[in-house]
Amino acid sequence: MLTTLSSLNIKPITHPLDATVRVPGSKSLTNRALLIAALANGTTRITNALFSDDSKYFAKALQTLGFDVQLNEARREMTVTGLGGRIPAKRAELFIGNAGTAARFLSAFLTLGHGVYILDGEPRMRQRPIGDLVEALEQLGCDIQPLEKAESGKSVSLPIKINASGLKGGKTKLAGDISSQFLSALLMVAPYADSPIEVEIVTELNSKPYVDMTIAVMRDFGIDIKRSGYESFTVPLSTFHLPGTNYPIESDASAASYFFAAPAICGGTVRVENISRNSKQGDIAFLDVLQQMGCTVEETDNSIQVTGANKLKGIDVDMRDISDTAQTLAAIAPFASSPTRIRGIASARLKETDRIHATCTELTRLGIQVEEHEDGMTIYSCQTFQPAIIRTYNDHRMAMAFSLIGLRVEGVSIENPSCVTKTFPNYFEVLETLR
Repeated sequence: MLTTLSSLNIKPITHPLDATVRVPGSKSLTNRALLIAALANGTTRITNALFSDDSKYFAKALQTLGFDVQLNEARREMTVTGLGGRIPAKRAELFIGNAGTAARFLSAFLTLGHGVYILDGEPRMRQRPIGDLVEALEQLGCDIQPLEKAESGKSVSLPIKINASGLKGGKTKLAGDISSQFLSALLMVAPYADSPIEVEIVTELNSKPYVDMTIAVMRDFGIDIKRSGYESFTVPLSTFHLPGTNYPIESDASAASYFFAAPAICGGTVRVENISRNSKQGDIAFLDVLQQMGCTVEETDNSIQVTGANKLKGIDVDMRDISDTAQTLAAIAPFASSPTRIRGIASARLKETDRIHATCTELTRLGIQVEEHEDGMTIYSCQTFQPAIIRTYNDHRMAMAFSLIGLRVEGVSIENPSCVTKTFPNYFEVLETLR
């Protein structure tokens, strides 16, 4: 069992790959569906749902707030009975671990209630900023108080107390350069405000595909948003309603990226089931990155397959919109014939760890030449790797990305492998099937 391991040695695969895998349901879609199902009228059955630390914290928070949420992990189903924008509990203390999505979505959701709610998480979650969302909600008449004084110059973060008396509505301005989740949170709760909400984005918006995903899920539940590009969004007053009762979740494109990447490192072909190039998830664009490096991508009815390149090329790429796959690219880059420059991911410094610094540090530990930049990194080809135990910084994506290097290089061990339970509990079992 992973939970008993302080580190896990990854054994290289010495032959070209020929494997078919299935990864869990999308974290991003599962969490959006959970929130919207709780806001909707009636019962929604979320199928192929992700059961991970993040989604379980979110589901537990909804249960604590008085919602009927039934979890069937064996069937990968979550059944939620929505109450049309009403929150039953008048008081609640919610703990959401290190689940950034849950923290941001619940911060907005709780303003619809009538009562006092406290939201808190793990130490790292207390460092991750939420101030831009709090400011935008305060402009809409909400009363949100940080429970710990922020250090000078630091933004508001958890824990927070929400003194809720319904969401008034109106116009608000929002910075979008830290996290697109702030905007997604506002959009999903806006239909239940007292008056229509108009959001003006006052900075460059990060991770735009995640906002597109939010809008697409809202549309699935019957609500269309008026928008002007990524500059302003107007949400009508309405009620979410799903035609039928089942809401299927696509396989997670971020989780799939590791298996799309494996043949780039080892050669051969890997097929990932239950995902399509037409996915709602922006991280499907990682396939374009692999094609630029020389890999071949083919789509069938219900799967995508990637075949490794004869000669892997380094690239210069802006990953602002798909920053969760930057570590995956960083694991491939040392095997390319020329340097790879990753740009546009400054916000990755505010994730589960400072992902830019952590990735550069661990690549260096393996003997790989790398330059750290404010918004990314440059990674050089490597002929001679050093054995190393890779520190994961309790970041699931560090563990999953660096395990790929171990498929080709002797002596790579992953510290704290159980951190993958955040989004992909059986990751290492699925990785083994590549053999």
